[in-house]
Amino acid sequence: MPHLQFETNFTPSAEEKRRFAGEVIRHFAEIMDTGTDHIGVTLRSYGREDLAFGRAEDPARGIVFLNADIRKGRTADQKRRLALAIMGELERTWGVPKASIYVVYTEHDGENFQLSDRVLPGWTAGEDPLADAPPVKS
Repeated sequence: MPHLQFETNFTPSAEEKRRFAGEVIRHFAEIMDTGTDHIGVTLRSYGREDLAFGRAEDPARGIVFLNADIRKGRTADQKRRLALAIMGELERTWGVPKASIYVVYTEHDGENFQLSDRVLPGWTAGEDPLADAPPVKS
């Protein structure tokens, strides 16, 4: 289960957060060649003065940090394409300059991703680790 944790120095609306999270999930699934049901997105908002980034020329236009916990196996090209796609989404959605965005990947073995009904396997191209999952009962 990738967990994509965003920290911003501004507070988006609930609708903006929902739309942005949906776009991030879409980008991740497409670029990282996987399904969508296991992708987690966290959006944490702070005050303008709560985040500092040396490259940010105008913090008032926004600063965003992304800590991305992913399963091992993705190529450097996939990781770079995802980072650039997300930077583009942040710029389109909230006008955050790309120079004010920092993406950090942490890679884990599949066994480090635990769900209620399974442990995720290691990543393989074109996989969907929850494709055979029973429907979630509410």
